[in-house]
Amino acid sequence: MAVPEQKADRELDPSRSQRVQDLRVARTAFIATGAVVSVGIGLAVLWRLRVVVLLIVVSLFLGALLHPAVSFVERRGIRRGLATVVVFFFSAAVAATVGYVLVHPVYTSATSFAKELPSLVRQAQHGKGQIGHLVKRLHLESYVKKNVPRLETLISGLGRPALAVGKTVVSGVVALVTVGVLTFFILFEAPRMIRGVLNWMRPERSLRVRRVLGDVGQAVAGYMLGNLATSMIAGIVIFVTLRATGVPYAGVLAIWVGIVDFLPLVGGLLAGVPTVAVALLHSLPAGIVTLVVFLVYQQLENHVLNPVVMSRTVRLNPLWVLLAILIGVELGGIVGSTLGGLVGALLAVPAASAIQVIARDLWAEHRSVRSAGEHPADELSAAPTAPGGAATPAQ
Repeated sequence: MAVPEQKADRELDPSRSQRVQDLRVARTAFIATGAVVSVGIGLAVLWRLRVVVLLIVVSLFLGALLHPAVSFVERRGIRRGLATVVVFFFSAAVAATVGYVLVHPVYTSATSFAKELPSLVRQAQHGKGQIGHLVKRLHLESYVKKNVPRLETLISGLGRPALAVGKTVVSGVVALVTVGVLTFFILFEAPRMIRGVLNWMRPERSLRVRRVLGDVGQAVAGYMLGNLATSMIAGIVIFVTLRATGVPYAGVLAIWVGIVDFLPLVGGLLAGVPTVAVALLHSLPAGIVTLVVFLVYQQLENHVLNPVVMSRTVRLNPLWVLLAILIGVELGGIVGSTLGGLVGALLAVPAASAIQVIARDLWAEHRSVRSAGEHPADELSAAPTAPGGAATPAQ
């Protein structure tokens, strides 16, 4: 009877109960403070490493995009390492070719314009050349003569920001190399790492996670490949239109349209405005034809091509797509300014597809668990009964 008496003494001692309560409150406050501090430190570290996180996210996206191609080559009897090398360097060569075709004419034109700019200013001052005739037509002779010294000073100072431009180019090259290296190692090592993590899980959970990862990969890769197909069709249509109307730099503008059309919702607008403007500068009929082709193709892509090409991928509600893009652009802009916003817009829809696949799996599991909990009596009633009325266990 000593134990009940000690328990009663503790209950009757108010100071001891108060000390126990104070210890509980202090422990809870300590745990909550530690959790808040840990979350704050984690967020601060992520913010400090936001550029690195952005590069990792882009690399994961490219790895998910190239993984089906690597698996396709691997199924042909080639080892994973060699298949990764083949697909990676082929994709890098294609990207470098597209970049060169897109950037080289712009660089050549800008260099030529920079060299000819002083002579163009002098021609405008004396009313010669195309710019001089335009100045006369607009009656800007007095303005040009009055501001020639200022224009010459401005031209001479154009070379000053070359160092800043050079730093930007170098940082961009370093970022591209980093993304390339990370993508290569993700393609090569990710399957092995995923298998190692799955082996730590229970067999039923491992099968479920493997199925969800397969569905997510199929949704992301299917969406991106379908979007790539529609972008290529857009580039080909615009190239044929510009060549038929005689607009210069048709190949460059077609590549621009194909790349920018990759962005959901806003890609058509961003691709069409500069292309139509260049066509209008060439001639009014070329601009009108290009505008009509753009409008017709956008309707065809939205109502025919997208439903056909995306029919085997995860279909998202248009409102969900819009919200995902807005959130992706905002988060990307916070992390990496303009480039981060573009990356966020590009990755928003695949990320939304992955979230939808995971949410669908969780909801299916919840419903199965709930249905199993609501009908336990059905299983008992289905069991055979003994002569005495007791249920016998199923064999």
